[in-house]
Amino acid sequence: MIIAIDFDGTIVEDHFPDIGKMVPGAREVINELYAGGNKIIIWTSRSGIALARAVEWLVKNNIRYHHINESCPDNLKRYGGRDTRKIFADIYIDDKGLINLPPDWYEIREMIRDKLLI
Repeated sequence: MIIAIDFDGTIVEDHFPDIGKMVPGAREVINELYAGGNKIIIWTSRSGIALARAVEWLVKNNIRYHHINESCPDNLKRYGGRDTRKIFADIYIDDKGLINLPPDWYEIREMIRDKLLI
């Protein structure tokens, strides 16, 4: 499964252009999803220096991911080899989604487990 995860407001508290504190449970659940064989895409509007700082922060805080702001290469091949601005994923985790609440990573984990039927 491919899971796209927003950075500001979802992995960290939203203090853009600064980087806020990590949202409780984010590292644990994201790394668990990664270890479970899911493809993790970090999905952010950051670019340039702000994106570089986010990547540095992810590495420093040991949050595992496969891609940032790009679709998985297998999907690019599957759909003709061209990359678009829209990230393809099976699940999108974003604080600006249907319900604008601070994410509860443990609840998110349970929702994904229910979807995967594990």
